[in-house]
Amino acid sequence: MSIRRLPSHLVNRIAAGEVVERPASALKELVENAIDSGATRVAVVLAAGGVERIEVADDGCGMSPDEIALALERHATSKLPDDAIEAVQTLGFRGEALPSIASVARLTVESRPRGAEGWARTVDNGTVEYDGPAALPPGTRVVVEELFARVPARRKFLRSPRSEYASCLDVVKRLAMARPDIAFAVEHDGRRVLAVPAAEGRPGRVAALTDRALADNSVAVDLERDGHVLGGVAGLPTFHRGVADHQYLFVNGRPVRDRLLIGAIRGAYAEMMPRDRHAVVALFLDVPASEVDVNVHPAKTEVRFRDPALVRGMIVSGLRRALDAAGHRVAHSAPADIGALWRPEPVAAVAAPAFGFDTLPTLGSSPGGTLLREQRTTFLRPPPQARAEASWASPAERDDYPLGAARGQVNKTYIVAEAQDGLVLVDQHAAHERLVLERMRAALAGGRVASQALLIPEVVELDEPACDRLEARAAELADFGLELERFGARAMLVRATPALLGSGDPTALVTDLADELAAYDEALSLRERLDAVAGTMACHGSVRAGRALSLAEMNALLREMEATPHSGQCNHGRPTWVKLDFPDIEKLFARR
Repeated sequence: MSIRRLPSHLVNRIAAGEVVERPASALKELVENAIDSGATRVAVVLAAGGVERIEVADDGCGMSPDEIALALERHATSKLPDDAIEAVQTLGFRGEALPSIASVARLTVESRPRGAEGWARTVDNGTVEYDGPAALPPGTRVVVEELFARVPARRKFLRSPRSEYASCLDVVKRLAMARPDIAFAVEHDGRRVLAVPAAEGRPGRVAALTDRALADNSVAVDLERDGHVLGGVAGLPTFHRGVADHQYLFVNGRPVRDRLLIGAIRGAYAEMMPRDRHAVVALFLDVPASEVDVNVHPAKTEVRFRDPALVRGMIVSGLRRALDAAGHRVAHSAPADIGALWRPEPVAAVAAPAFGFDTLPTLGSSPGGTLLREQRTTFLRPPPQARAEASWASPAERDDYPLGAARGQVNKTYIVAEAQDGLVLVDQHAAHERLVLERMRAALAGGRVASQALLIPEVVELDEPACDRLEARAAELADFGLELERFGARAMLVRATPALLGSGDPTALVTDLADELAAYDEALSLRERLDAVAGTMACHGSVRAGRALSLAEMNALLREMEATPHSGQCNHGRPTWVKLDFPDIEKLFARR
């Protein structure tokens, strides 16, 4: 078969395969054009998830009739005044979107510059059908109808209208999040589904497009380094989601889905969140145009950085600093259906006896005279495991502490505290586990963790590969306060343990560490796996569930939590405390 030059209509269809994959990708190109035109309002109308109709109207600069005709030719654009493609400042720049869409759908472009007449041009699958005057306000309106109607091989691979609609809505949300100075509205099948006004500011726009609760459960991110500026909002580690769809990343105002940035977010939240959960973040990274290449993906959703290590380090540092400043905060809002979780229990009419029998001896009458009723010998069930002590903090002093003053302990596991605005429940093991981990981090930052020598060294028997792993890391483990020696082929001798852990179980600690080391890359030092190693040690050195604490110990734990970063979640990402606000308690008793 000889080589031939492809006809223009086939070239446009091939180009459409790269740029227009589904309705959402066509919508993305049209909304980007509206933003680049200087619009202050963008209105989107969808039908059947965008498969049947996509309409994008804006109040931007508009186009003359000649410019409309030129815009429908391939590689024609107003966004590259010279050949410096690396200095592009707009969202679009290739000039491929409109002709590619027009080759696989019916496309109508109506536009009117201010002070001029309106004009329209309709192209149906590559054929011009109309070119003449049009009545419309200043700006541009683009309508795409029957996408892929004449390309059945492409249309049959589209998803359901509901799924395509979800993708279209996500595209608009991401673009709207990047430009809080522009008002956006979306209508689907005659129903208004999104409307955000202009001038909300980034935090307000992010909360409006994600979850209103994010405003109360997030921290601000602000970091500048070597001409790179990082801003945005980051959800608390306890305010997480089951999928990563709530992570919004922007580079120079352009929404991206970059693996480097996603990996940096995962690293920043490591050991603060369950592995199957994902953080809610919206990060805006502004870098010099010469430091990033945006022309590496047909849809411009990926970028390449000149210094990726700097960018990754900025994201990790910026997020960690912001989360450190959050201290003990957690997402602790009471569930909306909390009333359904509490049910009144039936109460017996007979009062409980004071001396241990379930009925009191009483006098009764009989034909033969007054007799003492027979006493039952079945004892009461043991009382629930809970206790309270006289609190050292008066109600006034209670208001001085965010986590309140301890009032008692339930099931030897949960601390009950009274705060100014509600009742606080603390998981003592999870909370102390985080405190021990943060102490170890601070000690390692100063050099090494203090160790406590064992009076009698303990022998821990393991298999030979596990002993080999521990022996190879013995010097590094010593920095963590754990001193080990080889003791034969299948045993390790523990001479000292980290002083922060107190009197724990050295055998269990060494066994768990041996298992952890089996999963590590030998090229990585333990300091590079600090969170995992320290987390394993902290778990063994924390206050266990089932241990009774005095009131002084409970309050000391609460005060340290208030002063320790990340104390709102344990080393495994679970919350360490929750609060039940007084209004919610009143609802349980039908007082509100």
